[in-house]
Amino acid sequence: MRYLEGPFAPVTEEVTAYDLPVTGRIPAELNGRYLRNGPNPLGVEDPVVHIWGMGQGMVHGVRLRDGRAEWYRNRFVRVPGFAPMVHVIEHARRTFAMAEGGLPPAELDEELNTVGVCDLGATAEGFTAGAHSKHDPLTGELHSLSYMVGRDFVQHIVTDAGGSVVRTTAVPMTRTPFMHDFALTENHVVLWDTPLGFDGFDCRWSPGHPTRVGVMPRAGGEVRWSEIDPVHVSHTLNAYDDGDSVVVDLVTAGGPFDPAAPGAIRPALDRWTITPDEIRQRRIDDRPQDFPRVNEARATRPYRYGYSAATALYGIPFAPEGAPPDDAFTNALVKHDLDRGTAEVHRFGSDEAVGEAVFAATGQGEDEGYLLTYVHDPVRGAGDLVILSAQDFTGEPVARVHLPARVPLGLHGNWLPDR
Repeated sequence: MRYLEGPFAPVTEEVTAYDLPVTGRIPAELNGRYLRNGPNPLGVEDPVVHIWGMGQGMVHGVRLRDGRAEWYRNRFVRVPGFAPMVHVIEHARRTFAMAEGGLPPAELDEELNTVGVCDLGATAEGFTAGAHSKHDPLTGELHSLSYMVGRDFVQHIVTDAGGSVVRTTAVPMTRTPFMHDFALTENHVVLWDTPLGFDGFDCRWSPGHPTRVGVMPRAGGEVRWSEIDPVHVSHTLNAYDDGDSVVVDLVTAGGPFDPAAPGAIRPALDRWTITPDEIRQRRIDDRPQDFPRVNEARATRPYRYGYSAATALYGIPFAPEGAPPDDAFTNALVKHDLDRGTAEVHRFGSDEAVGEAVFAATGQGEDEGYLLTYVHDPVRGAGDLVILSAQDFTGEPVARVHLPARVPLGLHGNWLPDR
C-alpha cells in the first residue's frame, strides 16, 4: 500500500486548534501563515497501485503572530471533479491551491476554506496558471508554464501583479509533455521536454525520446531547442542569466521513470549552463534529494544559497512500521552554499520524517531568515512545525510548534507574510 501508510497516510478529519504549545521561541518577526498543500486520498479502491500525487488536496496551515502560534488548520480543497493538491501560493493578495496539467486553481480564504474555482491565469484556450507558477520578485509578475493532456503545445502565461493575464505564448510540442516545472530568469523562460509524457491519459517514459531543453525570451518569441541524453527533471532550485549563458540549478534523475511503478532512481542536484552552442552539465551534489527551495527574493537572479530535502532512492517500498522512513523523504534537510561548493545537513530524529522546507526572510541578507517545515513526531503521533535558523542551520531548532494532529508528507507550500 505504497504512499498510504506511515508518514504518507491520509488523515480523515479537519482540525482547528488555537494557541498552540511551543518548545523554544517563535521569532517575533515571523508574522504570517505557513501553508502547505498535498494529496490526502480517502476511499482508494486499489491501495496497492495507488500513486503518490493522486487524491483530493488538503492544505495544512499555521498562523504565527508576535511570537505566538495563533492557530493550526487543515482543510480539504473542496472543488468538484479535480484535485488542486500540488502547491499553494499567494498572488494579488489572494491565496490559491494549485493543480497540475492546466486545471484551474481553487481560491482559499484566510482560514483555508475553499472560496471556489478561480480563473487565475486563464486563457482563451482553457489553460490556467501551472502547478509551479513563479513570481518575479522585482516585477511582481506571476509566470506559468502550463500543459494540458491532449494538447500538442504548452503555454507560457504572464499574470501581472493585479492578477490579470497580460501575455501568453504557445510553444508547439510533438505530444503532451509532463512539464511539471520550468525555470525563469530575468530575461528567459527555460523549459524541458523529457521522455516522460502522455500517451492518451497515461503518463509514460518513451525510451527513444531525448531530453530537449528550450530557451525562450520572456517577452515571447522563438524557442531555441537543444538535446541532451535522456534524463528525468524533477524540480528547479533557481535560474539566472550570466552574459550569453543561462544557468539553471535543478534536480535530475536518470530514467526510465514510470509514475505508476517507479524504479529505484537517484535524484541529485545539477547545474546546467546553457549557451547558444552547448549545454554543460555539472553535478552540484550527488546525495539523493528533491524539493529544492531558495530565498524567493533571489529568484530569477544570481544567488548563493539553496535548500533541499534529503531523499532515498525513488520507488523503494515504504519501510515496515517502526523503521526509519526511506521512501521519497528521509529525516534531513540540506543547505547548499553554491559559491563555496559546500553543504550543511540538519538531521532530525531517526524516526522523524521531513519534507520540503520553505525560506522565510527577515532581513536583506540572502540567508537572513528561517526555514519552516512540518516534521512528524513519532512519539506524539502528530506533526510539529519546526523553525530553523538559516544562519545556524545545523543547530537546534529555534522553535517547534506542536500541532494537535498528524500532517502527512505532502508536496509544496509557501510562507505568506503579513503585508
